[in-house]
Amino acid sequence: MPVRKPPTARQRRLGIELRRMREHVGLSLTEAAALHRVDKTAISNTEAARFGVSADRVRVWAANYSCPDPAYVDALADMARERSGSRWWSEYRDHVASFMLDLVELEHHAVAMRHVQITHLPGLLQHEDYSRVVFGEAVPPLRPEALEIQVAFRMRRRALLDRAEPPACSFLIHEAALRMLFGGPAVLRTQLAFMLEQSERESVTLRVVPFSAGGFPSAGSSTMYASGPVRQLDTVQIDVPNSVTFLDSETHLTNYRAVLDRMEQRSLEPGPSRDFIHKVLQEL
Repeated sequence: MPVRKPPTARQRRLGIELRRMREHVGLSLTEAAALHRVDKTAISNTEAARFGVSADRVRVWAANYSCPDPAYVDALADMARERSGSRWWSEYRDHVASFMLDLVELEHHAVAMRHVQITHLPGLLQHEDYSRVVFGEAVPPLRPEALEIQVAFRMRRRALLDRAEPPACSFLIHEAALRMLFGGPAVLRTQLAFMLEQSERESVTLRVVPFSAGGFPSAGSSTMYASGPVRQLDTVQIDVPNSVTFLDSETHLTNYRAVLDRMEQRSLEPGPSRDFIHKVLQEL
C-alpha cells in the first residue's frame, strides 16, 4: 500500500481511534497482526495515518477487537470513506497554513460547537472589514495578496452557518473582545452590528461574560469544543501563537467540558447578552 500524502488532523484522529480500540482490549501490535492476519507494520502504519484504511477494514478490525459500540464504529467507518481534496478548502492548500485546513475540516464535520473568545470576536461571526484588520496585525506582516486570501478563506468558513442543517454554535464572548478597537470605532460598530444580526439564526447562541463576572478557568486562551457524531470523537481546539492545538484524550475532553460549563454559568443569558452588545455598540 503506498504511503499517503501528509495526513490531515482528521485522518490522524482515525488512526488514533483504531490504536485506542486495540489498546482497550490489551493487544500488542504482534497480537493484533495475528488476529487480523496482516503484517504488524500495516497496523502501525495505519494507526499512525501513514496508510489509509477502508471502511470495511475498520469494521473488521472493530469486530476483531469486540468493540461494543456500533455508533462509534459507524462513525469511524464514515471517516474512512472520506476522500481528502474534494472539499472547498482544498483550493487553499497552497495558500493557508495546514492547521487552518484542519480547523475548517473539524468545523465542517462537527454536529455542535462551543466557542470561548477572550480578545478576538469569533471567526465564524466576523465581518469582512474586521477580519481584514485582524489579519493586518499579523507578524510578520502579510503581503496584500496574502492578506486578501486569508480574509476570503475566513469568509468562506462562514458558509457553514448557511447549511440546511448547520451545527448548533454557542459562542461565549468575553467583554474584552467586545471592546478591543480593531480598526477603530467604525469597524467595531460594523462588526458588532453584524454579529448581532448573525445571532438571530436559530443555530447561533451568543453569551457575554462581562468584566464583572470576575475570573474563570482558562481565561488566557480562546477555545473551541467540537462535538462529533459520537462523544468519543469530540475534539478541543485551543489557539496558540501562530497555530492551534487539537486535544482529544478523554481527560482533556472531560476537563474542557467542565471549563466551558463553569464559564457559561458566569455568563449572561442570551437575551441580556444581546442587550449588553447593543450597549457597547451605542457607546462607540
